[in-house]
Amino acid sequence: MEGLVVTIGNYKFFVHQSIVTWLILCILITITLIYAGSKIKKADPSKAPTGIVLVFEILVKTAVGVIGGNLKELTWKHVPLFGTLMLAIVLSNLMGLLGLQVPTSNLSVTTTLGMLMVVLIHATDIKLHGIGGKIKGMFEPMPFLFPLNIAGDLAFPLSITLRLFGNMLGGSIITGLLYVLIKALLPYSIISFIVTPFLHLYFDVFSAFMQTYIFFTIASFFLSQSSDV
Repeated sequence: MEGLVVTIGNYKFFVHQSIVTWLILCILITITLIYAGSKIKKADPSKAPTGIVLVFEILVKTAVGVIGGNLKELTWKHVPLFGTLMLAIVLSNLMGLLGLQVPTSNLSVTTTLGMLMVVLIHATDIKLHGIGGKIKGMFEPMPFLFPLNIAGDLAFPLSITLRLFGNMLGGSIITGLLYVLIKALLPYSIISFIVTPFLHLYFDVFSAFMQTYIFFTIASFFLSQSSDV
């Protein structure tokens, strides 16, 4: 499946496979979170967690570990959003293991995620310091650094968007080329079949977690700067 054609009246819209995968993934995560939330509410705090409660306890602790160093006392305030997005991005990055195009190798997806972080960071800055404080901050610590501060604000969304997009797309391309090579060399490609699992381990599994970690480490750092943490 290359994508989905949606017809609205006389107009037809093509939705790429990666977008369809992302939307389905988000729906499944939402259902899972609602179910997990109901289980957590009913759980007995005096007993050791088990099942899905234990899984989400581990996920929450992992999210806290990623952003806690930057956000400090504000960590728990942002765990619901950051933790949910971490889960979505990691699972998205792992879609290559199912033979699907990784949603985060689509620039539209990573740009949306990057802009979400930008809106969060600047909205937090304006909420805490006001419009005047935001403008004043652009001229600190010295007025002549204003162009550099502007450049920094522009570089942030480009950095986290293109880093995630480039790494996941690059991994998908390399894995795809490997399978083309295996097909061309059949039946003399037994060595390639031996090497393939290790490439998937790096490009699909290791990169999935590493790129998610980098994305939210950078995002939480800039959010901490806006929050004066």
